[in-house]
Amino acid sequence: MALHIKKGDMVEIIAGDHKGATGRVLHVYPEKNKVMVQGHNIAKKHVRPSRRNPQGGRISVEQPIHISNVLPVNPKSSRGSRVRYQLNEDGSKRRVAVDNTEIGVVRKVKSEV
Repeated sequence: MALHIKKGDMVEIIAGDHKGATGRVLHVYPEKNKVMVQGHNIAKKHVRPSRRNPQGGRISVEQPIHISNVLPVNPKSSRGSRVRYQLNEDGSKRRVAVDNTEIGVVRKVKSEV
C-alpha cells in the first residue's frame, strides 16, 4: 500500500469512533500500514506498580489507526483530501491534493544559535 501520509502531517480521520476529527501524525508504521495520531484512539492500559509508576493503575495510551482511515488535510479547504504525486521539471516529486493544492509537511525550523 502506498504511504500517502508522513510524520508531521495534519490528517482527518474518515472512519471509526473519531470520524471527522483532525490531528497531527506522531509516528508512521509502514510495515503495519498504521499511523499514530495525536490525541485520538486513546485506550486504557493497566500497569503494575514500578519505579516509573509507583501506584500502578490505569494509564491512557494512544493506539495506531490504519492508514486507510486517514486523509491528509488540504490547506485550502481544511478538509481531508486524496493525494496525487506530480513530477517537477528537475525530476523531484511533490504531493498535491486532487484540486492541485500542494500538501506540505509542517516541520519545526531549527533555530540558529
